[in-house]
Parts: sequence; C-alpha cells; structure tokens
Amino acid sequence: MPNASSPSEIYVDADACPVKQEIYKVAERHGLVVHVVSNGGVTIPRDPRIKLVIVGADPDAADDWIAARAGAGDIVVTSDIPLASRCVKAGAAVLGANGRAFTEDSIGMALATRNLMTDLRSAGEVTGGPRPFSPRDRSAFLSALHEAVVRLKRTRR
Repeated sequence: MPNASSPSEIYVDADACPVKQEIYKVAERHGLVVHVVSNGGVTIPRDPRIKLVIVGADPDAADDWIAARAGAGDIVVTSDIPLASRCVKAGAAVLGANGRAFTEDSIGMALATRNLMTDLRSAGEVTGGPRPFSPRDRSAFLSALHEAVVRLKRTRR
C-alpha cells in the first residue's frame, strides 16, 4: 500500500495504451499500485501492485470504472478525452500516452477539438486521424509520468 506521501493509485485505460511498460517501471520505482483496466486481452507483469481489471464489453465500461474511482492524488493515463475530462473534474492528474497533461485549463479546448473532429468525420470529411506514436512520444510520456508522481508526492506531504 502506498504511503501518505505518494499518489494513491495509477489507473490505466489499457486497451489502446502504448506505454504500459513505462507505467510499470515508474510504478515499481515509486512503489505505486497500478490498475490496468481493459475489456480483455491484456497481460500484466506478475507483481502484486499491478492489478488487472477486466470490465464488460460496453465501450464505456473501462472509462466508467476508472472515473468512479480516480480522484485527488491519483494519476490516470488515457487518450480518451471525455474520460480525461471526468478524471480532471474529480481532481486526478491525467496524462495522455504522449505525455500531454490534461488540466482544468486545457481540457475544455481538448473536448471542443475532439467534438469538432467528430462532427467533421460524421459529415464525411477525411481528417487523417492521429499521427503515429513515436519514440519521442514514449520519452515525453515517461518524463511526464515521473514528474507527475514527484509533484503529487510533494503536495501530499
């Protein structure tokens, strides 16, 4: 169990998460509990602090499970903008897989952009999708996660 000066939990929206190994490394270094939340098909290391949570097939089941539990002092890793918004509102630190932090200041614009792109796609516009995940994204995520853990440790003292 984490001590009072460390974040309580890391919640991972795992089905499409390309940085699970990085999360496991940082969690091990800081002695954090990780909940890997998925609809299935995800394997995790044999570590008592890493817990696999299999949710139902409903597309929002993982999001709902995470949003119901994440709060102040926790870290959520997701690329799902609506889930990020729910977790930011609950007080969690939220990171995208590319290291981008979702904050109270940035989540409104992220939601608006997501909604605009959804509307354009539904109107038949070809938007191209996200750019490929790169080694630079992986490095940025690792740095951002480490910084988030350190920042939360400082604020919980």
